Parts: sequence; structure tokens; C-alpha cells
Amino acid sequence: MSLKSQIESLLFVSLKPLSLKDLAAATKAKTKELEDALTELTADYNQSERGLAVIKNNGQYQLTTAADNAGLVQEFLKDETSGELSQPSLEALTIIAYRGPISKLELDIIRGVNCSLIIRNLLLRGLIEEKFEKTKNENYYTVTHDFIRFIGLKGVDELPDYEKLNQAESLNTVLAATAEQS
Repeated sequence: MSLKSQIESLLFVSLKPLSLKDLAAATKAKTKELEDALTELTADYNQSERGLAVIKNNGQYQLTTAADNAGLVQEFLKDETSGELSQPSLEALTIIAYRGPISKLELDIIRGVNCSLIIRNLLLRGLIEEKFEKTKNENYYTVTHDFIRFIGLKGVDELPDYEKLNQAESLNTVLAATAEQS
């Protein structure tokens, strides 16, 4: 698999812009190789009428929608961020509320599926927030104050059976076992 292909995949699945350092850690490539591959990838997207583009801002790269489609995308996302939550989104939000702060990997394990798009949707709606944990080199998710206020509580600890479900030992055992296998 080419470096350009690897970068494209990483930019596609990432919920946030990636720096050269992030890309180097993931691909084990040298900075110069990454810069060259990013230049090629950006040119590939710019030379054709594609729906996606690679943008660079403050030394970070992100795969985004093409500027020409901004109106269409805004209209679509308006519906997506103002309509009712899907059942999978409600499940993920509930898990984040009870188990947060929780990593994407832990959420994926609990739900049994990749939750990238659900996380993106919940972030866009302002229901969850993302915080980077330097010691673990991972993003963790918690519900926002807006979410807590919206459901009419003073804190997540007021959720039904919060203490019991927040400390579910069987779930902690499964998560620990899965983390060891990774």
C-alpha cells in the first residue's frame, strides 16, 4: 500500500486534523516523504471535480468536503444536527453518559461496531466533547454541559442507576481483556 493511500485512509477516519507528527507515528514514514505524499494527494483532489479536498491549516491536515459543495453540505448537516437522534446514536450517547470519559476504542468494543460517524454527529450537535489524554495518547469523550442541561439534570450522577452502571465490573473486565489483546 502506498504512503499516499495510507495518509488518505488516516485523514478519512480521523475526527480531527492530523499533524505531520501524527502521520509519521502512524505510518512510520519520514517527514519529507509525508510532505511529498501530502502534496501529491492534495494535487489529486484539486485537479479533478471531487467532492473532497485536503486542507492544511497551522501545520495540520484534514480531509474535508470540497468548497464548491458547502451549501449542499450545510443544508444536509442542518437536517442531521437538528433532527431526532438515531437508535445507534442514542445508544452511544447513553454509553458515553454512563461510562465517560471513554475512548473511541472502548465505545467501539461495547457497541460492537465502529462509532466514528456517530461520534462525529454527536460532536456536531454539541452533545459530547472530545479531550486528548496525553499520557494515553488517546481522545476521550464525555457528555457536555448542554446535554446535561437539556435532559434536565444537575450532573450525570443523577442519571438512573448511575453508580451501578458507571462502575460495572463485568464491563471493565471485558474492556481490560480486549485492550490486552490489542
